[in-house]
Amino acid sequence: MTVTGQAPRVQRARTLPRRRLLGATLALVVFLWSWALLGHGFYHRNATVAQTSDTVLYQGYGVAMRAGKLPYRDFPLVYPPGGLPVFLAPAYAVSPNDLAGYQRWFARLMAGCGVACLLFVLASRPPARAVAFVAVSPLLIGSLLLSRFDLWPTALVAAAVAALLRDRSALGFAALGAALAAKLFAFVLLPVAALWTLRRAGPRALRRGLASLAIVVAAAFAPFVALAPGGLWATLEEQASRAIQIESLVGTALLTFAHPTEFDSLGAKSIAGYHAAAVITTVVEAAVLIGLWLGFARGEMVADRFVRYLAACVCTFIALGKVLSPQYLIWLVPLVPLVRGRRGLIATALLGAAMIVTQYYYPGHYGSVTDGSLAWLVFVRDLALLVVLALLALPALPALPALPMMRARGSRASP
Repeated sequence: MTVTGQAPRVQRARTLPRRRLLGATLALVVFLWSWALLGHGFYHRNATVAQTSDTVLYQGYGVAMRAGKLPYRDFPLVYPPGGLPVFLAPAYAVSPNDLAGYQRWFARLMAGCGVACLLFVLASRPPARAVAFVAVSPLLIGSLLLSRFDLWPTALVAAAVAALLRDRSALGFAALGAALAAKLFAFVLLPVAALWTLRRAGPRALRRGLASLAIVVAAAFAPFVALAPGGLWATLEEQASRAIQIESLVGTALLTFAHPTEFDSLGAKSIAGYHAAAVITTVVEAAVLIGLWLGFARGEMVADRFVRYLAACVCTFIALGKVLSPQYLIWLVPLVPLVRGRRGLIATALLGAAMIVTQYYYPGHYGSVTDGSLAWLVFVRDLALLVVLALLALPALPALPALPMMRARGSRASP
């Protein structure tokens, strides 16, 4: 005898995986189609300019390592050691002098990282808009994806989020350690990840997770600590002591309302002087991060709060930091869209708008930013990121006022 309602439930259980597979396949097709468009029209023109900068640097690293030279000792490196694999791999695919070939293979490697990022987002039980946003993100971000390695740490962060949401602590912290070794921004996620693991899985799971993270970070840094400590320390110190970059919130405010002196620093335009502003910016950034960590600790350990605070921490690092390079927005792609509800919808829309503005001015109109004529546009972009941060950080959004028609309808329905 069949229990009433059992057959429909079984049918739904069988249909759901098929729908998810179909949705994942469609998202992958859209992502790859979006990526393919980066080689055409406006995107191609931007890529031609953008690829002449960082990929030249990456190729130099890769060729030097292929020749047997040790990073930080035999040649300077401006990135942490976790980025070395993506610099070296394309150098083995082409001859040492083939820059165009290196750029093609590097772009393919980044496409692979983008696909991995999308798959990890799909594994994080996302809302539908998150999958759609990541799928079309190449069109929003533009040619930066072809010439920056930021999709590598971003994919690792997405892997960590997917693992931690499923309470796979050791795997999640290992991925987070790899992301930290590739780009240091991932350190702002550690307190949230640790609190999540401690409260949900207990001290033992946290110890295993932290041990996994320590092993991965040690594997990345220890060889260079032993063989090239001076060069590695100089790189880390240089990154920490950078001056105000012109695209940061304080930088665009100075360009818009003052006339600061600019200079080149680590391949970016920075502002001379204003040391007090740099210190205040750093203090405010640290205070907001600490506030977010404490706020997360006081609340319930549920998935939506977890991803919301992760996104808020990274957004704080970007929006309130002394440096805001265009590629930093890539870090938010797998985080902000995971936030559910009205706040997630508005924050995702603002993030998409910020990305569009960024690819408009960079690299094609970057000169208009440095001379101050377009600084106001980047300033507005930075303010939009502040709004995203506020949306993510507020404990609850204020209720929207009801429209007159809705109030009238509600009064008629009242007894």
